[in-house]
Amino acid sequence: MRIFDPHIHMTSRTTDDYQAMYAAGVRAVVEPAFWLGQPRTSAASFLDYFDSLLGWEPFRAAQYGIAHHCTLALNPKEANDPRCVPVLDHLPRYLVKDQVVAVGEIGYDAMTPAEDTALAAQLQLAAEHGLPALVHTPHRDKLAGLRRTLDVVRESALPAGRVLVDHLNETTVKEAKDSGCWLGFSVYPDTKMDEERMVAVLQTYGPERVLVNSAADWGRSDPLKTRAVGDALLAAGFTEDAVDQVLWRNPVAFYALSGRLNLNTAVTSAPATHEGNSILRGGE
Repeated sequence: MRIFDPHIHMTSRTTDDYQAMYAAGVRAVVEPAFWLGQPRTSAASFLDYFDSLLGWEPFRAAQYGIAHHCTLALNPKEANDPRCVPVLDHLPRYLVKDQVVAVGEIGYDAMTPAEDTALAAQLQLAAEHGLPALVHTPHRDKLAGLRRTLDVVRESALPAGRVLVDHLNETTVKEAKDSGCWLGFSVYPDTKMDEERMVAVLQTYGPERVLVNSAADWGRSDPLKTRAVGDALLAAGFTEDAVDQVLWRNPVAFYALSGRLNLNTAVTSAPATHEGNSILRGGE
C-alpha cells in the first residue's frame, strides 16, 4: 500500500515517526504551515518557520525515504493577531519556491472579520502564483464555517477545482462536494474523523476528489492513521485500486496542480547533511 499523507505537521513529530510511517507505506507528505501552539509575536518568527519547512524538514524526511513538500500561509488563528498579519507582505517571495505546492492552511478558526480578510487575500495570492489552496474549516460551527468558506472561494479568482477544503465530516461533505472543491478528511484518535466513519463517507460519496490525512501535530494525533484508513477500507470490501486512489493518486493529482510536485528526486537526490547537521547520533 503506497500512501501520500497530504496534511501532516512533521515539525511536531520525531524521527521515530518518520521511520514508522515509512514502514507503514508512507512515501510522500505535504506539511502545511500552521499555528505552533505558542503564539508568535512577529512576522520574523514565521520566516524562520517557513525556512525550516523548505530546508530542514525535507532533509529530515528524505533520510527516511519520504518526499516532503509544504504549503505556506498565515494560518487562520494568527490572522487575528496584528503582530502576525505583516507576514502577508513576505509571502510572495516564499510562494515562488519549488517545494511550495499550495497556499495553506488558510480559512477560518473563529470566523472573524480579520479571518475574512486574510482568507480573501491569500486566495488571491494563490491565483496570482498559479497555486492551489488548502483551506482549514473551523472545528466549531462546521457547517456555517464551510458555507462562509465557500462564499469567499466563489468570490475569489481561484476556481473551486483548485481548492482543497479540509477537516470535513458528515455534516459538511455533501455541500463541499457539490461546490466542486476537493474534499479533505482528518482522521484522529479521539476527535475529527475515525476509520469507520471514513469508510461510511466513502461508501456514500465515493473516492473521487477525496483526500485522507492524519493532520498529526503536537496534540493527541497519530501519523499512521492514513494506513489505518487504508486497512479499514480493504476490510470493508473496497478494492486495492480504490484505496490507492484515495491514499495516493488523489493527493498526487491535487498537489500536481501546482506544477511543482516532485516525488522522484526529492528523496534520491537528498544531501548527506543540512547546514552541517547529518541528524545521525553515534553512528556513521
